[in-house]
Amino acid sequence: MKKKVVFMIINMNIGGTEKALLNMIAEMPENEYEITILMLENYGGFLDSIPNTVHVEYVQEYPALKDMLNNPPRTTMIDLFKKGRLVKSLGFTITTLLSKILKNKGIFFKYILKNVPKFKKEYDIAVAYAGPMDFISYFVVHKIKARKKIQWIHFDVTKIGFDVNFAANNYKNFERIFVVSEEAKSKLVSLVPVIEEKSGIFLNLVSPNLIRTKSKEGNGFNDGFKGIRILTVGRLTTEKGQDLAIRALSKLIDDGYDVKWYCLGEGSSRSEYEDLIKKFKLQDRFILLGSDPNPYTYMDQCDIYVQPSRYEGYCITLIEARCLAKPIVTTKVNGAKEQIENGETGIIVSIDEDKIYDAVKELIQNPKICQEFKIKLSKETFKIKNEIDKFYKVI
Repeated sequence: MKKKVVFMIINMNIGGTEKALLNMIAEMPENEYEITILMLENYGGFLDSIPNTVHVEYVQEYPALKDMLNNPPRTTMIDLFKKGRLVKSLGFTITTLLSKILKNKGIFFKYILKNVPKFKKEYDIAVAYAGPMDFISYFVVHKIKARKKIQWIHFDVTKIGFDVNFAANNYKNFERIFVVSEEAKSKLVSLVPVIEEKSGIFLNLVSPNLIRTKSKEGNGFNDGFKGIRILTVGRLTTEKGQDLAIRALSKLIDDGYDVKWYCLGEGSSRSEYEDLIKKFKLQDRFILLGSDPNPYTYMDQCDIYVQPSRYEGYCITLIEARCLAKPIVTTKVNGAKEQIENGETGIIVSIDEDKIYDAVKELIQNPKICQEFKIKLSKETFKIKNEIDKFYKVI
């Protein structure tokens, strides 16, 4: 009999977490596992990438709950009052205050979900995959019936709005807590030491063969540029550091280097970055390509891959660039030193535009270093089976 597994996430937006989930599912034998992806929203560029054998379900009540979860409490209170829902406005107000006074977000979630029934279907294992995301963690614990439950942590909990009290109270209900890098795990345990024994490392997965195959399928760059192509892949947000890349490129152009810097991804900072590009007069040199579910053709065709992030859990695009043996420059974020041997398979720099500029300049000036990186990266092996086995053991 197949084991039933459900992974809960926000949506299937084009991002590292969603990509890691798809890669993991691809490694799980169809004849052994019945897999469900449970989403809060029917949205995302990776929706079409979900295999036909995977069940897709949604929390139907989420659209009605979304504003209460995401808007400031005062906005929700006033909105309910204006709609004449006085009792609900009062109940929401009391619950919100009680939750804050007792520093227990679970009280608020319990109130929000009081009319949402538990899922009828039972699973062997339920995974709060989009973590840390408190609402999903609470939902998996209280609304999904499963023999075992897992919490997944994809980000640096010291760099986001992480509720330590909620984690200490809620994470005890999980069989295991997987964190995507050693450094990220260390930071999590330092904040929530009671979960140390349950915590383990589970690296984000990629399929090198699939990446190499897909890198030959797309069209990639089509602007006929003959100079040095630099590529960055990631959401257009402050955390991904594209503003640092724009400033680094400005210095390279001022030095007379014939380079173009391309960014794959979309996000909330697009307008800000477009203004910054105009400020430095880089409209023809710093190119925002938008999203593409297959970034591998661009990766394969670029000369240098740069990850200018301010923080990461375990950067999946670095793994992908390594699979394609690209010369890499990355900032010193969680997991960087676990992926790159500084000076041997890439360059790790501090989170600083000048340091990024210096590293890229070094690679441009020294093609021999790039070639040495490529040779060493081409010999790397990616231990997918070892990681998947960790998951199987929990089941």
